[in-house]
Amino acid sequence: MTEFLRNCWYAAAWSHEVGNEPMARTFLDEPVVLYRTEDGTPVALEDRCCHRSLPLSLGRVVGDNLQCGYHGLTFASDGACVEVPGQSLVPPGAGVRCFPMVEKNQWIWIWMGDPMLADPALLPDWWWMDHPEWAVVKGDPPFYIKCDYRLVIDNLLDLLHVAFVHKGSLGTDAVADFPITIERGEDLVRMTRWVLDSPPAPLYKRFGGFTGNVDRWQISEVQVPTYNDVFVGSAITGTGAPEGDRSQGVEMHNLNTVTPETATTTHYFYAHARKFSIDDPEIDQIFARDFRAVFQEDVDILGAQQANLDRHPGAEFVDINTDGPGLALRRMIVERIAAERGAGSFEPARHSLERNEHGADRSTRSASIGSARERALSGCCRAASRCRRESLP
Repeated sequence: MTEFLRNCWYAAAWSHEVGNEPMARTFLDEPVVLYRTEDGTPVALEDRCCHRSLPLSLGRVVGDNLQCGYHGLTFASDGACVEVPGQSLVPPGAGVRCFPMVEKNQWIWIWMGDPMLADPALLPDWWWMDHPEWAVVKGDPPFYIKCDYRLVIDNLLDLLHVAFVHKGSLGTDAVADFPITIERGEDLVRMTRWVLDSPPAPLYKRFGGFTGNVDRWQISEVQVPTYNDVFVGSAITGTGAPEGDRSQGVEMHNLNTVTPETATTTHYFYAHARKFSIDDPEIDQIFARDFRAVFQEDVDILGAQQANLDRHPGAEFVDINTDGPGLALRRMIVERIAAERGAGSFEPARHSLERNEHGADRSTRSASIGSARERALSGCCRAASRCRRESLP
């Protein structure tokens, strides 16, 4: 049975997906219903009425509350039952579990573990999503992938696959000829590959208008549990890109986060933030259309992997060099889960690797955790003690 890390944030939805209609989604094997209160605050409740177990997502939003569609029991945003039709008293203990939520960087994030430990400071600071000097195209809707979420993380940390899976768009034969370096932090793994003085990949040639060889970089880092920033780009060979000057090229951050639905199904969210042609709607369409087609190639590969794993559940993997970052991240997740289960609670690491001279963008961020774009925690976290703690798994 797959165990999941719970005391951490997972992407629940894009901000625009959640409104004043109940929305059902499952995370970590737990059905959850999402909606917004009248002031726009996102809410997540257990998707099961405590009366006769009808999914609350089949009910309706009434003001700030959610009403069951079977017998009309009404639940406040903290999960407490506040009204039972036909009687004046609410039965003791009537309520459902609530989950802390935070809205940041155009995502709505959910905390599936102990609500008392929910801390927005543990979220990745993907400030590019809201910065006026960066154009953003979101992968909408999120991909639903029939595979173990760890296979997606393996894929995102193994960029050798672009030479074979994405040969017509992102891949070139030269990628396989250049080695990777691996760095490990307390809760983060970074893979770096520089492909120097080589022909540009088809999409980069299109974006940058390159007529000759380029220096290309692939820098993929994942923070526990599933926060992945793939910083990639190409610049004219010899113009200083490896030393940090990327003014003669194109660069972008592919921001990814995956949320397990079950042991073999996954919600995959991604967005592209680019620092070129930021006001060009044609380029926006290329990112929305062509990159989704590129990622669909990954989805097909991952689904086929999982199908074979299901057929051969005892089969062992043979590891190669490119698997190093993914294996390191898997070990970190196993350690965090063991610490969480063994100690009863686990304080997630708050430190990441410092970016080196070959790392990602050096721009001073203009958005912070306390920005206006980040909503406060929903009611069940602001008053976590009011949650029905006895319903925690």
